[in-house]
Amino acid sequence: MMTGREGVTRYRLIFTPGPLPHPDLIRELNAWRSIIRMLGLNGCDPQRYGGLAYGNVSLRLPDGGIRFLISGTQTGGRMHLTADDYCEVHGFDLETNRLEARGPIPPSSEALTHAAVYRADPAWHCVMHAHSPEIWRHAGTLGLRTTAPEIEYGTPAMALAVAALATKPGVPLIAMLGHSDGVIAYGGTVDATARILITYLAEALQLDDSSTAGQPATTP
Repeated sequence: MMTGREGVTRYRLIFTPGPLPHPDLIRELNAWRSIIRMLGLNGCDPQRYGGLAYGNVSLRLPDGGIRFLISGTQTGGRMHLTADDYCEVHGFDLETNRLEARGPIPPSSEALTHAAVYRADPAWHCVMHAHSPEIWRHAGTLGLRTTAPEIEYGTPAMALAVAALATKPGVPLIAMLGHSDGVIAYGGTVDATARILITYLAEALQLDDSSTAGQPATTP
């Protein structure tokens, strides 16, 4: 099965339908994901990205390997998710562009990039892919690392580029310059990952405010 939603995703998916393994483990992730959704970092807007839902979250399973739960394809626009909106990724190969998953819904088409972060460092236990025009356009000023503009979203090249950056010290937030407004945060816990997104969104909004300071107000 070749995935083809959410932009230019190109991984080969081997998917086994069934109930979500470990549904109790998504509670914290799902709660923070709802907050991220309220802030517009996930969503669905007919005026943006061709009307496709955007944003996804994942959590590494606590078994010492690289298996993780991830929100399903095209669920970004929903305000609240359930266990039926997640699946488990239990196998992948970045170099051959292959991913294996099981659950009630196929994984997000950015799942290979999440896998790349988990492969990069065992310290990372949560990944959140969001869309923030504010963070994205101020990435340089905010001191964030970036992937090259020619690397497309959802491709093996993007996964490998993110993996390389996730092995290095620095702010655990990457702007994907080849994917409009796309950013990816990661951390050792779910709340740390969500908080890095929210903190840098606040900093980016302050930069927006400073750029308009002193400009005359418009008359209604």
